[in-house]
Amino acid sequence: MAAAWTRGPTIGRGSSASVSLATTAGGEVFAAVKSTDLSSSASLQKEGILISQLSSPYIVKCLGSDITCEESGHVYNLFLEYLPGGTLSDRIKKQGGSLDETAIGKHAHGILMGLNYLHTKGLVHCDIKGENILLGENGSVKIADFGCAKRVGSGGSGFSGTPAYMAPETARGEEQGFAADVWALGCTVVEMATGSHPWPEMKDPAAALYRVGFSGDVPETPAWFSGQARDFLDNCLTRDPRERWTAAELLRHPFMIAASAEEGSGEVIGEFAKRASPTSVMDQDFWDALEVPENPMEISSDSDSPAGRIMDLIGDGLSYGGWTEEEGWLTVRGRLRGQTKND
Repeated sequence: MAAAWTRGPTIGRGSSASVSLATTAGGEVFAAVKSTDLSSSASLQKEGILISQLSSPYIVKCLGSDITCEESGHVYNLFLEYLPGGTLSDRIKKQGGSLDETAIGKHAHGILMGLNYLHTKGLVHCDIKGENILLGENGSVKIADFGCAKRVGSGGSGFSGTPAYMAPETARGEEQGFAADVWALGCTVVEMATGSHPWPEMKDPAAALYRVGFSGDVPETPAWFSGQARDFLDNCLTRDPRERWTAAELLRHPFMIAASAEEGSGEVIGEFAKRASPTSVMDQDFWDALEVPENPMEISSDSDSPAGRIMDLIGDGLSYGGWTEEEGWLTVRGRLRGQTKND
């Protein structure tokens, strides 16, 4: 990375890093720079290595990295493509809390193109949501924030992401594979339609994960959706990951074919194949609550019981495996069944 750059205003802040505008000596914005203290930058450096290996118009570009000496000490900086359109969540708010079906289809198609690319590379994003989708000037979408991403089959057994968007199998502490990204896409479609988290009635973290993992419920499909949009969402939010459609299959769905035609991209894969699916409902207040009650479910925490699995995921209080607020959404990082703190 060229040495001559200036840190501009902060445009985002997470639990472990801040994001600022990076400008040239002439004052021109050339990147968004994600920065953190060098001593705790291992995760950000890993993210940089991962993104630098990707090349897709649907994935934010890595422009390099450097280390600067600042008042706070040595800082590791990761330079990322700057997209002036902001996040998808920002766009939803500006549109009054709901996008129309045409816009939802267009954005979902772009996210799917990015997910299909990642999945063919053996990568799971693990934190798809409106806050992690960036928009270009022409409304194009790019997947960003790979801090939770992992390679399938890499041996890691941890889980991460935003609880409101977690798939049932992840909430149960079983797995977090490609299918979990598809479930999160379905939750993001609900966000685009409603401006809200997909489980707005839930207040308690443990009880919410329990409901996601074990109740059989799915987020409610917006009543105003067309038949095609409803069927598309149903196939994203199928509780059984083995029955849930893959990103490649969803790109063949009529709703995506129509969205692709609207976009004029022509990037549609294959023909449509039908499968069956299921539906149900669940305020933002819950996802703003950081405290885990002392006895949230008042049932055994044996690791073989559903409650035990949930408590394994939540971990010990708010430190390890806990809940941290990042850019207005809660991000959780923890372990799956059988994993210890030292794993």
